[in-house]
Amino acid sequence: MTTLPLLDDLEADVTATGSTEPLTGPGLAGKATRGRPPRHLADLDTAARRAAVAELGFPAYRADQVSRHYFGRLSGDAAAMTDLPAAARETLGAALLPDLLTTVRDIACDDGTTRKTLWRAYDGVLFESVLMRYPDRVTMCVSSQAGCAMGCPFCATGQGGLKRNLSTAEIVEQVVAGARALAAGEVPGGPGRVSNIVFMGMGEPLANYQRVVAAVRRLTEPVPRGLGISARGVTVSTVGLVPAIAKLAAEKLPVTLAVSLHAPDDELRDTLVPINQRWPVDDVLAAAWDYAHSTGRRISIEYAMIAGVNDQPWRADLLARRLAGKLAHVNLIPLNPTPGSEWSASNTGAEREFVRRLRASGVSTTVRDTRGREIDGACGQLAAAEV
Repeated sequence: MTTLPLLDDLEADVTATGSTEPLTGPGLAGKATRGRPPRHLADLDTAARRAAVAELGFPAYRADQVSRHYFGRLSGDAAAMTDLPAAARETLGAALLPDLLTTVRDIACDDGTTRKTLWRAYDGVLFESVLMRYPDRVTMCVSSQAGCAMGCPFCATGQGGLKRNLSTAEIVEQVVAGARALAAGEVPGGPGRVSNIVFMGMGEPLANYQRVVAAVRRLTEPVPRGLGISARGVTVSTVGLVPAIAKLAAEKLPVTLAVSLHAPDDELRDTLVPINQRWPVDDVLAAAWDYAHSTGRRISIEYAMIAGVNDQPWRADLLARRLAGKLAHVNLIPLNPTPGSEWSASNTGAEREFVRRLRASGVSTTVRDTRGREIDGACGQLAAAEV
């Protein structure tokens, strides 16, 4: 049996390879230090932004002005911020708006309404985000880590291992970049705005807990503190880090928790989701029900349908028994196989029978729209191809 780290060990391991805590203090503005990304205003709350500006010798309210441009007008160009003194623009821009991400590849499908971007950070690490435009909403799927330590064998990201945590600003900037593209009319359907965010890209969000929670706050707080997206449109996924689920419940953020379950029994889940050896199915679901009770938010149960592995009718029945009477919704995901993988998606008949059994037991169930197959839609595929 694989020995798996505790939650605190996971964060300590990432810190050892390059912590992404926001930097503070004179002389550190806009610089990557000790393996860390440069500080950006999105790393900081309002008080910290004002303090950083004051350290540079400017009135603290200048931080609010810069923040309004970034979050309200989606501008990262201080030179264009004409309400700032001309002599201050370069200094404030360097201090609060450093370049964080470079586009490596930007590809689209679904007539341009699904766009996947491969990003390169200051230190060369690669990660991905996806923008998906639907008739009634625009969803951004964002990464929280470069790589992942969870080791799920059917996941391209998990097979690549963990490089490092992303900073709060690196997470936020993925959404801001999507918002800019929408506002500029670059996505078919005319100008629009991001309405939903799912932390289902590369990485285990709750293994980067502090930065992810800070990013949620930046994304949901009103302008100029943040981007002003409804917290009820945010979903944070996890493979089941039980202590972190409890911490998130205590935050009282009205975000949806998505549990990547993939198997209702420990014997199979130990293989598909190795962290199950630390926190088994009963513990993960108990934490999820506590989260639902604390927040009033329905739990999303994510279940990748893998042919001949987890799609048997008896597993549908077991899953239904575990979820009966709970505030939960099952999101079945047709597997998007990675190149060379032994895993394949369940056939239509097995999928329909799985859905039928869950619904017959009173469990709310949908099958996820499988966008992005032709553009290596599974998280981690573009990054793996680039290396």
